[in-house]
Amino acid sequence: MNDNLQTNFAKLREVEMAYLDVGTGPVVLFLHGFPFDKSMWSDQIEALSSSGFRVIVPDLRGLGETKATREVSTMKEMASDAAALLDHLQIVEAVVCGLSMGGYVAFEFAHLFPTRLRGLVLAGTRAPADNEQEKAGREQQAQTMLRAGMVPISIATLPKLLAERTRAAKPDVVKRVRTMITRSDPKGAAAAQRGMAARRDYTNDLPDINAPTLIIVGREDQIRPVSDAEFMHERIPDSRLEVIEDAAHMTNIEQAEVFNDAVASFLNELTH
Repeated sequence: MNDNLQTNFAKLREVEMAYLDVGTGPVVLFLHGFPFDKSMWSDQIEALSSSGFRVIVPDLRGLGETKATREVSTMKEMASDAAALLDHLQIVEAVVCGLSMGGYVAFEFAHLFPTRLRGLVLAGTRAPADNEQEKAGREQQAQTMLRAGMVPISIATLPKLLAERTRAAKPDVVKRVRTMITRSDPKGAAAAQRGMAARRDYTNDLPDINAPTLIIVGREDQIRPVSDAEFMHERIPDSRLEVIEDAAHMTNIEQAEVFNDAVASFLNELTH
């Protein structure tokens, strides 16, 4: 993250939300994944703010510098927080880009605030809800975080988050992702994990998404594989699919230039 960027804070609903507001032009709202923070989007902030876009990047509740207020942080609450931030900034509509958990928040935003959605970017995410086994796994992870902190989570998840080539050839990316995980607040991360477990099934929402949609997935993503992206692409009417090679779950960091080109091309078609 560029150290010169000024973190802002806004009291919204019952949270004090940390966020970045960079650039001028059509608005893009970036929603980070789990258990990350707004610094996840640093490559996108730089590229898009210098290309004529206003980039809004919050820390979602419980993560980064935005504190959790409850034991469960739901996707609906996070989406409502994001809308409240746009209200605070007097922004009527935005292109919303969410990766992984941020994608679930984006689904809720699209459902709750469809008239505010200028476009949608869904990266490394899926529409169906968790099954019982997945819910149990999330609760087990939440308990581990609360008992032992975030280091065990980083050790367990890094091999799934990053492609083999990334782990071998890009030590700076590995370090960056590991640092984001280990500095997360265990209580906030556990609350977000439980919120994901409680999320509803978004499958029936897909045909009703009216905004132009870009779906991005890493070819080697084990967490949300290409089949999940294809499922969404088949059901969202005005959607396109971008599969990024040599990337797993963290496409925006592993292949930042390819990710940025795909998003910028999509945005330029929408807004210019």
